[in-house]
Amino acid sequence: MSSFASLPAILQPKEEDIQMMLSAGVHTGTRNSDSGMEEYIWRRRNDGVHILNIGKTWEKLVLAARVIVAIENPEDVIAISARPYGQRAVLKFAHYTGAQCISDRFTPGTFTNQITKQFKEPRLLVVTDPRTDAQAVKEASYVNLPVIAFCDSDSPLQFIDVAIPANNKGKLSIGLLYWLLSREVLRLRGTVSRGADWDVPVDLFFHRDIEELKKNEEEQAQKAEEVAAAVPGYEEPVAEAPVPESAPPAGAAETGFETPAPAAEGDYGTSWEGDQGAAAADATE
Repeated sequence: MSSFASLPAILQPKEEDIQMMLSAGVHTGTRNSDSGMEEYIWRRRNDGVHILNIGKTWEKLVLAARVIVAIENPEDVIAISARPYGQRAVLKFAHYTGAQCISDRFTPGTFTNQITKQFKEPRLLVVTDPRTDAQAVKEASYVNLPVIAFCDSDSPLQFIDVAIPANNKGKLSIGLLYWLLSREVLRLRGTVSRGADWDVPVDLFFHRDIEELKKNEEEQAQKAEEVAAAVPGYEEPVAEAPVPESAPPAGAAETGFETPAPAAEGDYGTSWEGDQGAAAADATE
């Protein structure tokens, strides 16, 4: 933690945060480098890829979160991402921090032309890539709008006020950066405690491809069909059990009374007609 000596103890990262940043490739740059990003580059690998200083990445994340919290109205902050990998992250960042977002193509004149329907007057701009979102950064300079940007090793720093050195081309890196920034903003506001983990998973900030989702759904449906077909006798009809002859009828079981046994063939003389015939024979005698 010696590289974070400039930060107070409460703002220093945990080991889990550093491991997540390394696993997401936040420190991986490009083969090219900009002259303004030299102070954020740690070294260059044998294959020519620049490695960013992850300690300065965390320091600039904390600085950006403090700048965002200084805005009284959260809706005066706008997050922009024209890159597809950052559109979902921008939407989630705006949802959890209360900011606004532009997750599609930036309409020229949004900050300068008052006639347009999309005209906005924010106080702070958060940009995913200064090169892809160059139009928004350029218009922000016209209206004296401070800009926070995730900058790779080859990103231009013109009109950028707070540059966060990080990999802004990978979907895992972009999602994790916006997740860390959202968590730090909520912690500084007091909404989320630093002693407990944030209950929002980082997976919600990652880009999801529609084709991959459809493919996963088809694979799950196919697996479910295979499991159903492997179960023996799943669709066979169940054979009815034979009813024993000595079993009492259903009525006896319901009423609780025994059903009288049927009379034999020689017992029919005891009926009402048989009694009347016997009485008439006695009277004639």
